[in-house]
Amino acid sequence: MIDNPDINHPGTRQMNAMNQRLKQLNLQLNHQIDALKEGNRHLERQHQNMETRLKFEKLLSEISSSYTNLPASKIDDTIVHGLEQIGKFMGADRCNLSQFSEGLKDNHIIHSWHDMGVCALPAYTADCSRLFPYILRKVSRGESIQFSHPDELPDTAAVDKKHLHRVGHVSHLVVPISIGGGVIGSLSVDNLRTRRTYSDEFVEQLRRVGEIFANAVARKQKELEIERAFSEIKRLKEQVEADCIYLREEIALEHNVYNMVGQCDLFKHLLLKLQQISSTNVTVLILGETGTGKELVARAIHGASLRKGRPMVKVNCAALPANLIESELFGHEKGAFTSAMARQVGRFELAHGGTLFLDEIGELPLESQAKLLRVLQEGEFERLGSPRTIRVDVRIIAASNRDLEEEIRNGRFRQDLYYRLNVFPIMVPPLSERKADIPLLVNYFVDKFSKKMGKKIKNIPLDFMNNLQEHHWPGNVRELENVIERAVVNTTGPSLQMLDHLPPAAPVNKTKTTDVSITPVKQAERELILRALEKTKWRVEGPKGAALQLQLNPSTLRYRMRKLGIARD
Repeated sequence: MIDNPDINHPGTRQMNAMNQRLKQLNLQLNHQIDALKEGNRHLERQHQNMETRLKFEKLLSEISSSYTNLPASKIDDTIVHGLEQIGKFMGADRCNLSQFSEGLKDNHIIHSWHDMGVCALPAYTADCSRLFPYILRKVSRGESIQFSHPDELPDTAAVDKKHLHRVGHVSHLVVPISIGGGVIGSLSVDNLRTRRTYSDEFVEQLRRVGEIFANAVARKQKELEIERAFSEIKRLKEQVEADCIYLREEIALEHNVYNMVGQCDLFKHLLLKLQQISSTNVTVLILGETGTGKELVARAIHGASLRKGRPMVKVNCAALPANLIESELFGHEKGAFTSAMARQVGRFELAHGGTLFLDEIGELPLESQAKLLRVLQEGEFERLGSPRTIRVDVRIIAASNRDLEEEIRNGRFRQDLYYRLNVFPIMVPPLSERKADIPLLVNYFVDKFSKKMGKKIKNIPLDFMNNLQEHHWPGNVRELENVIERAVVNTTGPSLQMLDHLPPAAPVNKTKTTDVSITPVKQAERELILRALEKTKWRVEGPKGAALQLQLNPSTLRYRMRKLGIARD
């Protein structure tokens, strides 16, 4: 039997102390190993974070450089691509760029990206002020918001949590975007399947990304504004150039609304009708013989109207070739026909907002009358060679020296177009019915041409004036103007001289016509008018006038009297 060693033996005590020491050393070694492992893991995390940071910095640099010299038309697609890069880098399901409305009252999504298998953001979430008031309030103050679950939000965000659950958000990050010291929008990252949190450093970097996007959006808006401004400048330039052409023509013609001279009853009646019609936009039909001043009447109507700020565009229907009338009125596109080498704006477009004067409307071909009727009825047309419908706001003033009713009966003028034009007819009396105005007109023309030619004519001989008043003036005021201009040219002193002689006045017979052939219908009409005139002692208008008895407009009655050769001895 072997006895137990004596624990009090010195050797035993020394052995136990050594074992205890070894255990302590082993424990310390294990702690150091664990510390080294933890340090290694920390270094690895730092290394990974550094790599992630460097990758993100590289991504930011790529995103930022992608907007260099980028056309405005491609900015939207580039922003969506950038959101996709950010979302995939962060492992997110959705990435949205939003913009605050004026006054920071709401935050509207302007660009968005979502991963495959994830639906786009529901349309009802656009009303952020109602659905996410807590988040909107925080972001509008420049604060970032992030949570790994909606329930982490405080109780004051009950409305936000309700709708976040409804949308399906698990974790969410929203960073405000500031430019120039003010919050203009936000950049949000959504996760619907996993919980995620991000470091403050990463949040700050994401804010920088948002500013890159915001600057790109601002640049696009500025460029679009500049493009719109240039487009508007180009349009106005074209309009001004077109206006200048007509204004130069107006100046060259030396027309103004005050060049209407007269004092007889017929002239006063004409001025009264001009006052009645000038402040309206109704269509006017001016009738009268050649040279009576129909264009001057049209200019007076336009000059006193609300459209006087725009030029009155004139179209002489008798001077345009039949094959070019439609092109002149409605314009054409380049290549619309053989000689169309460039786009041309028509007279209707030039007169938009103003007045279009259709002189000698009775000369317009029938096929052109139909197209004109459509514009008058609907206010729209198409250029030659273009399917695009153009709408215009144009007041029409038409004039003719023809008897349009007779033209209708002969099949040369459309009846429906006549009714469309004849809204407010104005009859311009011939000079033969305005003999009392001849002295005024003579003095006006003498003063006009004297100043133009640098002459000082102070006297008009009485016999010269009498000869002018006795002349029948088939060319009306235009003929008188030409006679006075020739006289001023021939005059060398202070007294007006006329070297050429006027033909003798033609006798006027109230029972015979001078320029029309009498048909049975016209003869019956003529006799009816004569009986009414004799009954009223040749009073045309007023409560006891022939016009009232015949139920005609006084201007219409005077026009028919002139056409039928009816004149008082």
